[in-house]
Amino acid sequence: MRRRIESFDRTERRKTRIRARMKALQGDKIRVVVYRSCKYTYAQAVDKDGKVVASFSSLALRRQNKGKKDTKLQEAMEVGKNLGSQLKKKKIDEVIFDRGAYKYHGRVKNIAEGLRKAGVKV
Repeated sequence: MRRRIESFDRTERRKTRIRARMKALQGDKIRVVVYRSCKYTYAQAVDKDGKVVASFSSLALRRQNKGKKDTKLQEAMEVGKNLGSQLKKKKIDEVIFDRGAYKYHGRVKNIAEGLRKAGVKV
């Protein structure tokens, strides 16, 4: 009888695999960490010491737009663009994209594409 793999096991394995790759690649590069809740999308740039360099979220985007609500995918793209522009102001051109246990799909993918549109190499 085959053992059914729980979704929790899959996400933990994915998270461990991604974090190992991050440690191998990071060096002195800035890492963009993504968090996705049911309502909002957050992204922040962290340096090798764990200090936050820049951050942006769809919550801040809604406050900027005075409550105007787009789809979550459109908001994620704008989050990536705004974070990218903050990084460009600080003369950061290349980052490592840390998606954690999330699949590279949907909102997570749109954040990365927004960063690329802003001119940051991901």
